[in-house]
Amino acid sequence: MFVWSKQIVIGLLAVFVIVFALFLAQGSTAASSNLKIHTTRWITLNYAGLVIWIFVWMIDQARVRGKNVWLWLVPFLLAPLPVLMLFILFLQRKLKA
Repeated sequence: MFVWSKQIVIGLLAVFVIVFALFLAQGSTAASSNLKIHTTRWITLNYAGLVIWIFVWMIDQARVRGKNVWLWLVPFLLAPLPVLMLFILFLQRKLKA
């Protein structure tokens, strides 16, 4: 993979740990369930990390095949899974000789 590097991975892991620590450090609120808030934040943090990881993979695949991935960014942010499937189909199509 061309895109991934130790600096990117360490940076993303550091951001994850810092945000997770902030989630855990926040005090309890009497208005709602702490478990629901914690679960929602945990799911959101993991989803954001997964979206970043998938887009970096898309960048890597586009570079290998000489395609432009930046056209896919806005649709990917709006609907990641369908755009990922379309992107994979786009990369697998046969090239005309």
